[in-house]
Amino acid sequence: MGLISFIKNAGEKLFKGNEEKREAEKAQAIVEHLNKYQFDVENLAVEVDDETVTVKGQVKNQLERNRIVVAAGNVEGIVKVNDLIEVVYPTPVVEEVAVEKQFYTVKKGDTLSKISKEVYGNANLYNKIFEANRPMLSDPDKIYPGQVLVIPE
Repeated sequence: MGLISFIKNAGEKLFKGNEEKREAEKAQAIVEHLNKYQFDVENLAVEVDDETVTVKGQVKNQLERNRIVVAAGNVEGIVKVNDLIEVVYPTPVVEEVAVEKQFYTVKKGDTLSKISKEVYGNANLYNKIFEANRPMLSDPDKIYPGQVLVIPE
């Protein structure tokens, strides 16, 4: 998919203490972070180069791919995710949705209802966004500015 941009100082704090951690240690911290969500991914590989994370592996659908990218990017100190995840479709390939419609960066004052109204035209579809971002989101009311969310079709 390519490079997806994130906000450097927003997200989970995985790199506590020494900000000058080696890239290998940062990559391992991100792998552990991704593993806690139990994504359905095979051959997961993560590399960190300064503020960019490269994620590789195989998944069965685009939604799982997007969840992994968002979880890897919503980490404090990470600015870009280089998405090299392959989607291995068990059924015929469907047309891909444009990247700009797959992700949403939360702004100050946003709620899932407000975002739902903006992207779907219906505030009551907020749960669709919430479910697409589980398990990274544990509560629909707990989102923060700078966080990147997956927006399902």
